[in-house]
Amino acid sequence: MNILVINSGSATLKLDLLELSPADDQTRRIAQARVEQFGSAASVHFSIAKGRALKETRAVPDHPAALQLFLDWLRRSPREINNPTTSHDVSASISRGENATALDIAAVGHRVVHGGAKFSAPTLLTPDALSELESLNALAPLHNPPALAGIRAAHVVFGPHIPMVAVFDTTFHRTLPEHAVTYALPHELAHRHGLRRYGFHGLAHESMLRRYSELAGVPMSRACLITVQLGGGCSVAAIREGRSVDTSMGFTPLEGLMMATRAGDLDPGVLTTLLRNENFSPSELEDLLNRQCGLLGVSGRSADMRELLAVAPHDARAALAVEMFCYRVSKYIGAYLAALGGAQAIVFGGGIGENSPEIRARICERLTWFGLHLDAAKNAATVGNEARITDDTSRLQAWGVAVDESVLVAEQTAAEIAEKRPS
Repeated sequence: MNILVINSGSATLKLDLLELSPADDQTRRIAQARVEQFGSAASVHFSIAKGRALKETRAVPDHPAALQLFLDWLRRSPREINNPTTSHDVSASISRGENATALDIAAVGHRVVHGGAKFSAPTLLTPDALSELESLNALAPLHNPPALAGIRAAHVVFGPHIPMVAVFDTTFHRTLPEHAVTYALPHELAHRHGLRRYGFHGLAHESMLRRYSELAGVPMSRACLITVQLGGGCSVAAIREGRSVDTSMGFTPLEGLMMATRAGDLDPGVLTTLLRNENFSPSELEDLLNRQCGLLGVSGRSADMRELLAVAPHDARAALAVEMFCYRVSKYIGAYLAALGGAQAIVFGGGIGENSPEIRARICERLTWFGLHLDAAKNAATVGNEARITDDTSRLQAWGVAVDESVLVAEQTAAEIAEKRPS
């Protein structure tokens, strides 16, 4: 069974075509694409298993065009795929039924950030479900509207006959206990507005749990971990016996760690002061907290950790941003060690967590008190691969692993389709 996984951003589209093989219980990536910055000069990157990659700049106006471009590229002959040229015109007209049939696509899975209280499991996208999903846009204004754009694009390109499933980042955290979910607000007020902690990056944290289990040989049901997702968005999760029991993001993805452009935890008094003294509208305040804070706001320079690390030795604000970032991650890990009563391992994932030995080292140096002893050579070597990065004496292990949300989306999509299929 082939599943197309769509992960939509406001100006980007990530696509993965995966084959699920029940015979050997394996999921294999057939091809993938990344389209960034829709418009007249979009960056397009295609790759196919055991084939050459194609990278080019071309006009891609929107989500449907990006999806159609990927499908047209896949329908080329293997010779064309392995010897791509930028002159090939893949702006063919949309051919709704053919798109899925030619590529044996059985279903489309969409990663959706916020499921709210309504969606606690992968959900077949019926018209009613889609309408319910649209009502959640205000909870994740940066993430859910682009996901809906990807869903609509898939409907345009494939038509109504290919089943589509929404897989939510909030689902993994549905096991949070009531004391971790509840805000200290008047009960009736919180209930009226659905004010509670949902948690996000669930697919990433579940992927880290799975990879640790496979690499360390520990059954997921026995894993006691702190998973650390560090990228443009950042979050930490406390996992006991394979179940999320606390996580740093809350009602929206704004709570918790300092991120690339998000502030993370703030005293609410800061917000009321800004509203009073700067005359911000709610939408202006929302934009500030989502797009102008975090690493970018503190450094005044960049939201990219790689750039900040490069300039930190001679840029005090960049150095402060990096130090704040690492300190806050360490502080959350310490809190979750207390919440769990100890853990087997700290597991790092995400673009920074997987690829920055320096950031991992700066976070871990504050954890020696808990029995974590980093192996400097192993840590330095773990870039673009997966490994334990602590030495043999370490009571608390640390690992760097690769996060693959698309595999989970594909598998959960297939399971939902099988459950809803008439017997």
